[in-house]
Amino acid sequence: MNECRKSTGCGPSKEKRNVPTKEDTMLKDLPIAIIGAGPIGLAAAAHLVDKEEKFIILESGSRVGSNILEWSHVRLFSPWKYNIDKVAKKLLKTSSWNEPEKEGLPTGKELVESYLEPLSKLPEIQKNLFLNFKVLSIGKKGLDKMKNSGREQTAFVIYAEQEGYTKRIEAKAIIDASGTWSNPNPINAENIWTVEEKELNEQIYYGIPDINENNLHRYIGKRVAVIGGGHSAINSILELAQIGGSTEIYWVMRKYNVEDAYGGEEKDALEARGALGSRIHQLVDSGKVKVFTPFLIHELIRKKSTIELKGLYHEEEFTLPDIDEIIVNTGSRPDFSFLREIRLSVDAATESVEALSPLIDPNLHSCGTVRPHGEQILRQPEKNFYIAGMKSYGRAPTFLMATGYEQIRSIVSYLVGDVEASKKVELELPETGVCTLDFSAINSNSSCC
Repeated sequence: MNECRKSTGCGPSKEKRNVPTKEDTMLKDLPIAIIGAGPIGLAAAAHLVDKEEKFIILESGSRVGSNILEWSHVRLFSPWKYNIDKVAKKLLKTSSWNEPEKEGLPTGKELVESYLEPLSKLPEIQKNLFLNFKVLSIGKKGLDKMKNSGREQTAFVIYAEQEGYTKRIEAKAIIDASGTWSNPNPINAENIWTVEEKELNEQIYYGIPDINENNLHRYIGKRVAVIGGGHSAINSILELAQIGGSTEIYWVMRKYNVEDAYGGEEKDALEARGALGSRIHQLVDSGKVKVFTPFLIHELIRKKSTIELKGLYHEEEFTLPDIDEIIVNTGSRPDFSFLREIRLSVDAATESVEALSPLIDPNLHSCGTVRPHGEQILRQPEKNFYIAGMKSYGRAPTFLMATGYEQIRSIVSYLVGDVEASKKVELELPETGVCTLDFSAINSNSSCC
C-alpha cells in the first residue's frame, strides 16, 4: 500500500490547491453589477472606476436619477458638501464640471443636473451605463436558492427587461442601490394595501405634489386630506396653503399630539428645519389646517365623486366625509420581489439589512445619530451581494446620502480585495443630523436625505 510522503502530506499539494480553476478565472473576468443610477449607484460606479474594476449600471428609468426627478421641485436641507461623494468629485474635477457652492441647498432637479448627469457622462461611466433596464430577477447561474454546492464560486445572473425583450446578464458581484421611492406605503393604519385604495388611485397622490398651473385645478377649491406626520406631510400642507382661496386642508396622522410633529422649532440646531416646524405650527393655530390626530384609518369608501375616510379618531369610530383629493406621505418600503432567489438577511421589523437594524431604528435614532457602517454590517448570506443606500435602511426614514457614500466606499474596497480599507469606516456629521427642508415648503419622502 502506498504511503503519503511526509514532505507533501496527503491530497493535492499546496501549489496545486492555489491554482485558479477555469470557473474562478471566468468569474474574475465578469463585471460587478450596480442596480440603480441614483446618487448611491453612481457613487459605486465612481469608486469602481477609481479602482480600475469592471462594472455595469442597470437603471430602470430613461435618465439617471429618474426617481429624484419625480420630486425635482424638492429642496434639500442638506448642503452640497454632504451630497457629493468624494471619489465622484475627484473624477468630475478631471472634466469641465462646475462644482456647486458647498453650503448651497440643491433641489432634486439641481442634484440631478449639476451632479448626477455630469458624473454619468464621464466616458468611463457612460460606456457602462444601461438605461431603461428593469431588473426582473436575480439568481445564481444554474442554481436555485436551495442549492449549496459551489454557490460562492458561481456567477450571479440578472434577468432584466429592455424594450419588451428579456436580457440575461452575468456578474461576479452585485450592489443593489435601487432605493425605495417607487414603493410607497399605503394609507390605512395597518399598512395593508386594499382593493379600494387601488381603485381610487386617480384621487390619491403618493409623494409631494408639485402644485403648478398644470395641476392647480386638481387642488384649488377642493377638500384635501394629507396623510402622514413627518416632514413630507408638513411640506405638502405648506405647498397646499400657498394656493389660498377656498381649498380646505385636513391633516390626518397617527401621532397622539400635533405638537409632536413640530419638532424643536426655534430650539432646533438646524435653523431651517426649525423654521419648518414653526411655519406649520402657525398654520394650525390660524385654523387654516384642520388636524385629526390620532386618527387610525381603517377604510376608504367611495361616495359618488368624493371619498370617506373611516376609522378610529381618539379611539372612537369616526368618518371624515367629502374628501376630494388625498396626498399620502406615509413613507416607503423596499421591494424584495426580484430578490426571491437570493439568500437575504433582512430584519423582520424595519425590513433593513438585519445587522444594520439596531443602528438605524427610528425609535432610537435620528439621521445624525446613526453610526457609520460598512461592508461588514451590510454583508449578506449570499457572498458578494450587497444592498446599499436607502434600500439598506428598509422602512427606516433615517438615511442620508453621506452615510450611503461611506457604505459604498467600504463595499468597493472589500470587493477589490482591500479588506483593511473596508474596515476603516469613518464619517463626520452634525450631531443633529442632516435632514431635509425646502424653503418653498416642499420636502422629500423621508425625514433625511
